[in-house]
Amino acid sequence: MRIDKIENGIVIDHIKSGQAMELYKMLGLEKLDCQVAIIKNAESGKMGRKDIIKIDQMIDLNLDIIGYVDPEITVNIIRNGEREKVAHIELPDEVVDIIKCKNPRCITTTEQELPHVFKLTDKENRVYRCLYCESKAK
Repeated sequence: MRIDKIENGIVIDHIKSGQAMELYKMLGLEKLDCQVAIIKNAESGKMGRKDIIKIDQMIDLNLDIIGYVDPEITVNIIRNGEREKVAHIELPDEVVDIIKCKNPRCITTTEQELPHVFKLTDKENRVYRCLYCESKAK
């Protein structure tokens, strides 16, 4: 299989195998008018198998979403066919409107205009809790 290199755009690399579609949906990439390639189960010396997303355009990405999905993912900025910059993502301290609180008694259930805010409470185990009711995110 051949996926051509991109001249100007973004390559999201080192995605755990099988997570590319989840990340694609969370980032809202289906709304783009440019070419987006999802490569699943690519061979990787470091990971065994990995997924890759190539976006043939410069866009603003929500790095908090990427960090929440997996802080080991790298984001490569491509200009004139060459990698210009590599962004190593970190686990965000807070995520807003990325995940929804599942607690039926949470205020976000009745006050739907409130943002869904989750704070990182345990970095080692990647545990996020709702700001309002302290329910643990799934």
